[in-house]
Amino acid sequence: MENFIQDNSTERIIKIAKGEQKADLVIKNAKLVNVLSEEIYETDIAIADNLVVGLAKNYEGIKEIDVKGAYVTPGFIDGHVHIESSMLVPSEFAKMVVPSGTTTVVADPHEISNVMGLQGISFMREASKDLPLDVFMTLPSCVPATSLETSGVDLNSYDLALLIGAPWVLGIAEMMNFPGVVNYDKGVLSKIKLGLEKKKRIDGHAPNLSGKDLNAYVAAGVRSDHECTNPEEAIEKLRLGMYLMVREATGARDLEPLIPVLKKINTRKCMFVTDDRHPKHLKKHISHMVKKAVSMGIDPIKAVQMASLNTAEYFNLQNLGAIAPGYKADILVFSDLEKFEPEMVFKNGKLVAQNGKVIEDLKDFKLPVLRGSVNIKYLYHEDLQIKVPKDKTKIKTINVIPKQLITQTIYEKITEKDGYAVSSINNDVLKIAVIERHKATGNIGLGFVKGFGLTSGAIASTVAHDSHNMIVIGTNDDDMYYAAVELVKSQGGKIIVENGKTLAHLKLPIAGVMSDMPFEKVCEKIEELNIAAKQIGCKIDDPFMSMAFLSLSVIPELKITDKGLIDVNSFEITDLFV
Repeated sequence: MENFIQDNSTERIIKIAKGEQKADLVIKNAKLVNVLSEEIYETDIAIADNLVVGLAKNYEGIKEIDVKGAYVTPGFIDGHVHIESSMLVPSEFAKMVVPSGTTTVVADPHEISNVMGLQGISFMREASKDLPLDVFMTLPSCVPATSLETSGVDLNSYDLALLIGAPWVLGIAEMMNFPGVVNYDKGVLSKIKLGLEKKKRIDGHAPNLSGKDLNAYVAAGVRSDHECTNPEEAIEKLRLGMYLMVREATGARDLEPLIPVLKKINTRKCMFVTDDRHPKHLKKHISHMVKKAVSMGIDPIKAVQMASLNTAEYFNLQNLGAIAPGYKADILVFSDLEKFEPEMVFKNGKLVAQNGKVIEDLKDFKLPVLRGSVNIKYLYHEDLQIKVPKDKTKIKTINVIPKQLITQTIYEKITEKDGYAVSSINNDVLKIAVIERHKATGNIGLGFVKGFGLTSGAIASTVAHDSHNMIVIGTNDDDMYYAAVELVKSQGGKIIVENGKTLAHLKLPIAGVMSDMPFEKVCEKIEELNIAAKQIGCKIDDPFMSMAFLSLSVIPELKITDKGLIDVNSFEITDLFV
């Protein structure tokens, strides 16, 4: 113990920094991209006790790595990400993002929290330990997102108070309920107060909020936003002191539209985030955003700043985001500042990835135990039937718009059989059901959707934002019933069935949103789902992503939850029949 204390003493650090002792590691002949001074110059980097201790030529180390003039940058930081959206557990997520240069993420465990509450947050924390990736968290602010759906839990400020003081908690996650903020909702304001009292960040989520309402939102303490999709919106928020989180998600890519802003204004209040990404988009993570920004005319030093220092400073991570004495030795080595593909990734001064692959072995990692989460009331075929009232001829139908989260309300003629409304395959009007799966309430929302193009079978998933109830779309009740039962058996997942047989099935037994399988196996199963979807006639490239947002009752125009068809514009349950 005495040797440990002596080896890690400040005195030893000082001696190494002065060159009186050898460093643990010296990276020689590096072209340092210095995000603090905004310049690039050649130097050696001395590392000891997981920290950078000196920048100067001619340092000596117990181990030395000559990078021969390669560029060296700080490790990259993702400022806002839902790890669960990748359907991977944190260890598998790390295997994918670390080789591309992401050494730290700020995760919002919003998805698993809607299912498991504090237990879900605890799971993510325990599953993120001892990885070559720092996983900090912000606490979900909107669980549930609305009162128009049934979530697994309801997290209030008293619940969040149990965790807000933890050093790995950096603040309150995206405040989606911006109407609650500007209309003085006490429950919402108590969560903001909780974060501010602990001097932690309040992240925002306020698409299209503008003018005096935006002023009120910022004045309440919200300091960032990742929902800007155009320059005008971004500049207004920057002018009011908000940090701009530039997002490149699987389904929402905002970097290119915001490039004019990054060229025009002070980028020190801008950072890169990914929000939600599917597995196939994880190999190119924050580094790909840096590369894209530089290719579109952004200065490389500023692009690296947005991927490192800016994010660290926003979240008050004082020893991250730069390469300088006293900073953690999270370091990337690049052959050029165009491709931005790291040849080496160092985490805490240890080489953890090289040439696109993780070196550290994570195979023996054991996941924490988590309870089952797919709990539905006994389901009968009759539960999926829709009785047609007398004198009704049309139904309100959710019209899916390709590559968009918003939907339209359209009116379709009822296709009737034995007094019940059924799918019309010829007209591409398919039955949709949302089955409550947390508390076995028996709630089932039934309706119709247009745009998927199924000609047979059914698709179903327990990934359905934000409460993640079970959602099923099908051409007939028998296949819909079969799909739902199979997801109960697997305790969550995504499935495609036809004529009472499973064509493809990705099991998601962790809260119904994550797999316990390796990345490669998850990708294999996703590809099987895509092939099977086309086999039953689906004309949407990623039907599960489109389906997952049909239950998100905060995005216009017509959505469906376990409580019924939702008119988002009026924010109320609406009648199916016209």
